[in-house]
Amino acid sequence: MTGSLADSCQQFLDYQRDVRRVSIHTQTAYRRDLDRFLGFCVHRQAVSPGDVQEADVRHWIATLHKEGLSAGSIQRALSALRALYRYLSERNPTIGNPAVGVQAPKKARALPKTLEPDAVNALLKWQPETPLDHRDLAIAELFYSSGLRLAELVSINLADIDLQARTVRVTGKGQKTRTLPVGAAAISAINAWLATRPVAGDTPPTRAPLFVSLQGRRLSPRSVQLRMQRLAKHQTLPGKLHPHMLRHSFASHMLESSGDLRAVQELLGHADISTTQIYTHLDFQHLAKVYDQAHPRAKRKDKL
Repeated sequence: MTGSLADSCQQFLDYQRDVRRVSIHTQTAYRRDLDRFLGFCVHRQAVSPGDVQEADVRHWIATLHKEGLSAGSIQRALSALRALYRYLSERNPTIGNPAVGVQAPKKARALPKTLEPDAVNALLKWQPETPLDHRDLAIAELFYSSGLRLAELVSINLADIDLQARTVRVTGKGQKTRTLPVGAAAISAINAWLATRPVAGDTPPTRAPLFVSLQGRRLSPRSVQLRMQRLAKHQTLPGKLHPHMLRHSFASHMLESSGDLRAVQELLGHADISTTQIYTHLDFQHLAKVYDQAHPRAKRKDKL
């Protein structure tokens, strides 16, 4: 395949539209990113696909970064260029792919959303009336008490919880089990739930789920998500409550109170402590917010 770089880009875009039938959104993104690249290449005097070298691509990425594009936008632009050259090299093996060895800047890791302690307290002040209410409160209490993942919670069996020792055994990622402490409030809520828990069949406790529907079937993750959203709405919490927000809140509040990163890592079941370290950023954000609000030298004075 021969021709100018601009012609090659158009052929690639036509192929995406007519053969691969990608979405309009994808077509628009490809065109926008490749137009950026073509504009850059004009100044580099790269007029054909073979003129572009890896150094040119690296320079382009650096230019996008200087222009203020986000890491995600740069990653997408680089992906479009790789796709273009993959298309061209499949039709002309003499054309390499100068974008293959180039790395885009990494996206900043999104901080998990958490609830303030006051919001958690407001959520858990709910006064249950029905068996399902008792179940939902026990679920919310256990999420926050022990920092469980959603998949861990729904897989808990009756035999996994020791009400006397106030512990629960869960199976996490990689089929690794860990035993976690359960707070007094969660134990109380679980006891209230067990007093009204429906019994279906004669499933032995080793396999009988702790949290079930009215029909006695194990709850699905989706059911738990919907019930937590219902609970948050009932307690007039702003936004949607996701089960993982209670896990994140547990981790953040534990770290804020104890400062023991290793202990929080064990409680959460993280294989790598770097995964747990994200909560140190949350802790710092909280401290920075308190500092800005309280420190005399941090306050902005609009009136002199």
